[in-house]
Amino acid sequence: MIDIKVCYFASLSEALGLKEETLEIATPITIDALRKMLIARGGKWQALDDTQLLQACNHEMVKADTLLAKGDEVAFFPPVTGG
Repeated sequence: MIDIKVCYFASLSEALGLKEETLEIATPITIDALRKMLIARGGKWQALDDTQLLQACNHEMVKADTLLAKGDEVAFFPPVTGG
């Protein structure tokens, strides 16, 4: 088992009513597989089913196929806009 800290930011955090959680995962997985696992919770978790979401691992922007390891911190957040 590996522990992964998952953080949710901006409107995603508001939709989920959660800023972060720690998950115990049976095997190493990719960020995309983690996101799909969270979406499978149903209900409000469908907010993660957005192709525009960005993801980071250990404070660095990464691709969805990034493999997670024990102790990693993953963040999901909507694209940032501004002007």
